[in-house]
Amino acid sequence: MKGKAKDETGIESVERYIREQIKIRGIKHLSDILNEAKNIYREEIQKQGKDVEQSWKPFKGNLLEKIILEAISDKVRESGLEIIRGKILERQDSSLNECLGKVKRSILVDYGEFGMHLPDADLVIYDPQKCEALAIISSKTTLRERIAQTGYWKIKLQSSPITKNIKVFFITLDEDGDLIVKKPPKKGRAIAEVDTDGTFVITTKEIQESEKVRKIEEFFDVLELLVS
Repeated sequence: MKGKAKDETGIESVERYIREQIKIRGIKHLSDILNEAKNIYREEIQKQGKDVEQSWKPFKGNLLEKIILEAISDKVRESGLEIIRGKILERQDSSLNECLGKVKRSILVDYGEFGMHLPDADLVIYDPQKCEALAIISSKTTLRERIAQTGYWKIKLQSSPITKNIKVFFITLDEDGDLIVKKPPKKGRAIAEVDTDGTFVITTKEIQESEKVRKIEEFFDVLELLVS
């Protein structure tokens, strides 16, 4: 890795290295790029006296979310839609503008006497004209971390006439290989096929694709469904 930019921290330089490699090699090589970057990250974290594994996991997960947002945001906006990080909607209504306040209310799940709650979503695609959510996206490096939870939110959203049309997508590196084989499927693949509107894999490996499980390059096909 080349010298750091002025005033750039060691961790920021790791992020920069990852982004530079994605531009050169493509997002489908992200797993390999992250594995390479971990060695650089280890050096920086050890200088701070921190545990590498404990700090790497949240760093990797947060960065994956950012990278996916950067990778799809232009195409989303070209389709006349907008996309934001889900954590923005977790803020108090008073800190959201009018449109985002409406977007937030459009995905609330009703738990009766236990109140209204937001589904877990890393990214939210919405219609900026109607200020309504059209899809939520969960992203994780492996299926085991989130796929069952994503399927749960799909079922909850479908249970209400107000939220039943919101699509639920999952984007993953599938580092455990749970999605590679269609039949006989592993549990994660079964959930992806039945309880999501689409699961997209960032990988260079061959996978047995289906209507529901495809490579990340085909994610943009679903945008046409959202605006139709």
